[in-house]
Amino acid sequence: MSGRVTDAQTKMQFLFALRSKGVTNARVLTAMERIDRAAFLRGLFAERAYEDTPLPIACGQTISQPSVVGLMTQALDVQPRHKVLEIGTGSGYQAAILSQLARRVYTIDRFKRLVTEAQGVFDAMGIANITAITADGSFGLAEQAPFDRILLTAAAEDPPGPLLAQLRTGGIMVLPVGQSDTVQSLIRVTRLEKGFDYEELRPVRFVPLIEGIGQD
Repeated sequence: MSGRVTDAQTKMQFLFALRSKGVTNARVLTAMERIDRAAFLRGLFAERAYEDTPLPIACGQTISQPSVVGLMTQALDVQPRHKVLEIGTGSGYQAAILSQLARRVYTIDRFKRLVTEAQGVFDAMGIANITAITADGSFGLAEQAPFDRILLTAAAEDPPGPLLAQLRTGGIMVLPVGQSDTVQSLIRVTRLEKGFDYEELRPVRFVPLIEGIGQD
């Protein structure tokens, strides 16, 4: 009994922390309450799942801190009929959040191990609307374009041209941009009838977007 009470308290504190950092969208908060971050972590790090901090995962990558996941998801403004492309599957946590908000999520990572492990968690959770692919995410997924929403969880110097081209008119892309891992900005790009609108949201720190397939 005490364990369940503690779990409820932990979840309540987690949601309070998200709100205090600016994650206020009810659908996003509900999705983050529903998806257990601990399922995407291994060993001792799973015990720290509800801390608002990035944590290491396999292949030298990280799982983003929950408040950043929440703010990026909120900025993306995903609607129930949307088709979403995520670049940088990582642990799979962000894709699982998106799966609660969208009709279909395609997620790409350059590390096959990460894709395989994330797919295992999706299957265990009964999430059936995510397609996880090992590929060079900088080229997107042309065969499924256009996308209503595109999210990058790795920093590029500029929004990659192939991804901009795969965004539907009226669609939104959210990504970190910056030439180093110390100076990056989260930006939101909206595709207009003619051209793109760019909005800077906040400073962030992400791993760089690297071309090619990773060696596990």
